[in-house]
Amino acid sequence: MGAGVLAEELRDGEEPHEGAEPSEGEGEEPDEGSGHSRSRDLLLLVGICLATVLLVNAFVARPFTVPSGSMEDTLRPGDRLIANQLAYAFGGHPQRGDVVVFDGTGSFLPESAEQPGFWDNLRSLGRDLGLAPAGDTVYVKRVIGVGGDRVTSTGPGKPITVNGVPVDETSYLDPGDQPSDVAFDIVVPAGKLFVLGDHRSASRDSRDHLGEPGGGFVPEDKVIGRADWLVYPFSRWTGLDRPAAFAAIAGTGGHGDQR
Repeated sequence: MGAGVLAEELRDGEEPHEGAEPSEGEGEEPDEGSGHSRSRDLLLLVGICLATVLLVNAFVARPFTVPSGSMEDTLRPGDRLIANQLAYAFGGHPQRGDVVVFDGTGSFLPESAEQPGFWDNLRSLGRDLGLAPAGDTVYVKRVIGVGGDRVTSTGPGKPITVNGVPVDETSYLDPGDQPSDVAFDIVVPAGKLFVLGDHRSASRDSRDHLGEPGGGFVPEDKVIGRADWLVYPFSRWTGLDRPAAFAAIAGTGGHGDQR
């Protein structure tokens, strides 16, 4: 009968037998420390995640929104892309055909005569960390010529040539666009880039700044990263690969052939 007696409920008014132990959990105080510990762990996890995102944005892959139609139909206004900021790290250079995101200050826009103040530096830091919009000094274009290249155009109806080799741009030019309505003949300075939009008739690019200080050539150190992925809208998710047409220029000069 021993086990049955222990399991039997006490009748009303009866006291528990001397030495009886309270059932598990009975009379225990709630452990407030464990709740605080869980909260601290959650905050720590959120902090680690946030720090990781900020570091990735600052040094690895940075999101941008396409502001205009100058790169149609490759990129459309409102598209979201990811710029690979490690693409040219460790001695690498932008290559012909790459789509690059860059700061146009000093090439497409004049340098400011004023020294940046505290709030300017804070906004710049916010942009680097992906916490603020890129601003109106950031552009996205396609590299046509690299340092040492001779890039020429004889105007409408003719292809652009790089080091004497015609470039077949039909795979990415906006339908109906000419390679260039403007004739030019330039040599890209060392350490700089000649860039054009894919929607040539709607793009203000290196051609529009040829007569200005800097000549519209983009310094390589102003390149933020290579646009490697179109990620939104999801229906157009794709990688932005270098067009095969530029392989024909290999071995003709420029820093791209010195790797």
